[in-house]
Amino acid sequence: MPPANQAKWWKSATLFQIYPASYKDSNGDGIGDLPGILSKLDYVKSIGVDAIWISPFFDSPNEDQGYDISDYQKPLADYGKLEDVEAIIKGCHDRGLKVLFDLVINHTSDQHKWFQESRKSKDNPYRKFYIWRPPRYSSSTGERLPPTNWLAIFGGSTWEWDELTQEYYLHLFVKGQPDLNWEDEEVRNAIYKESIEFWLEKGVDGMRVDVANMYSKHSYEDVEETRKGQYLQPAMEKFVDGPRLVEYFKEMQEKTFAKYDAVTLAECPGERPFELLNRYVSANEKMFSMAITFDLMVSLIPPR
Repeated sequence: MPPANQAKWWKSATLFQIYPASYKDSNGDGIGDLPGILSKLDYVKSIGVDAIWISPFFDSPNEDQGYDISDYQKPLADYGKLEDVEAIIKGCHDRGLKVLFDLVINHTSDQHKWFQESRKSKDNPYRKFYIWRPPRYSSSTGERLPPTNWLAIFGGSTWEWDELTQEYYLHLFVKGQPDLNWEDEEVRNAIYKESIEFWLEKGVDGMRVDVANMYSKHSYEDVEETRKGQYLQPAMEKFVDGPRLVEYFKEMQEKTFAKYDAVTLAECPGERPFELLNRYVSANEKMFSMAITFDLMVSLIPPR
């Protein structure tokens, strides 16, 4: 680790984001790939950047541009092999570049082995890895309804019915992205081991943490109607900046990133008091190195 009085490299660094599918196609199949990224590292170095951030390249059904991960430790076959990822890490370090990966751990793909087990039965050991709830029923019609009236980020309900086990599972984004149950310590430790420690051990210098402030939900209750005449309602206040978030952030930092002096860039959608955002990135609090905040963008969106 660097001396306490030495400035962190990321405080003055320029990051270069690479989206694998569209960056460099090395084999002519029309899809960018990991060998393509490796072949461009001399160019990346030449333009004066300090680090690259690679968007998700992990195995995925690609319902959400790779942000629905079915295997955290295996690249999508179209992109290449694990050896290609290792070569990129080494190639960056040989050129004096740092490398960051995307960390998507609010949810997995519904094709992930954990979820495939979770949906087999209510007493499956992996059931607790996700957020399952029984249905409710309309008092007037008897119609089966989702557990809450929450509107998902990309539209539709945040709840998807599972016919086999007769319950709903939560997904804040598309239905193929079931939310992980951060309330359970065993689940959190499995997340850390599978998706973070694996790559830190291989030398990655840090991670951009996707929708970091959605891990802790406030309560599973209906939100007030703000869109008249519609059942589904915007519900960001129920799943952004929840009550256990600081606990989770501190634990994740202590158990993983701090051991490797790795940089963390937290994506924090929504609006919040400046004091809370400042706490997330405070050196004294030991949560994240930096944060991406949406406050300015949200302020420019006209009301609906």
